[in-house]
Amino acid sequence: MAWTFLERDSAKGTPRPSRTVTCPSSRLTKPGARRLRPLRSPHVPPKQSGQEKTPFLATKVWTRGKAEGAAQIHASLQKMGHGRMDLMQVHNLLDVDVHLPVLRELKAAKKIRYVGVTHYLRGAFDDLEKHIKSSKLDFVQLPYSLAMRDAEARLLPAAREHGVAVLVMEPFDKGHLFRKMKGKPLPDWASEFDCSSWAQFFLKFILGHPAVNCPIPATSDPAHLEDNVKAGFGRLPDEKLRARMVKLFES
Repeated sequence: MAWTFLERDSAKGTPRPSRTVTCPSSRLTKPGARRLRPLRSPHVPPKQSGQEKTPFLATKVWTRGKAEGAAQIHASLQKMGHGRMDLMQVHNLLDVDVHLPVLRELKAAKKIRYVGVTHYLRGAFDDLEKHIKSSKLDFVQLPYSLAMRDAEARLLPAAREHGVAVLVMEPFDKGHLFRKMKGKPLPDWASEFDCSSWAQFFLKFILGHPAVNCPIPATSDPAHLEDNVKAGFGRLPDEKLRARMVKLFES
């Protein structure tokens, strides 16, 4: 399944597609997690192909101050979601203790469905872990890839324990994964988890972790988009295969 994330264009104040994510919808109600409702409009049935007729809308609040944050959130609701939003995240934990209560109020009022936080730096992992464990989040967005697996130590186990859905940013490690594997053939055993490209290989490694819900592979190339989406279908690598993927990457 693929969802389009939209973000506000800071220059024009208009919504713009920012990235496309892929993941099986069943992962949003996986055992051991607080059950999240499927991310779809309750009024629009999915197509038989599994794709949604309406996008899953997600954006971020990224400013200081309660009034400023409330204004930014309200603008996003109006410009992107016609008064509703699926997911609103506090970006890079900026003024997070100010914005989270506001987001919880909006969730209670059914203006937004899910509340989350994000950060892209390893140095913020301690703070992310604290919020995963104590802030009753629905989502956390963090960096994780075949090359950068630091989140496996504490963040991903904490998210799974506390029922927090995980969005993964930078799943290709800013292109490093492709540069490292350039010119190398995809291993024959990739067929064991229905993988036919390096992009799918990298994304399926992430989706194979039981705590992860969706990777966010940014692209503006339709061909790359089509390839990325395929990672959300078919079998996923188990723990043994994921270890083999790491060994291949590090060889």
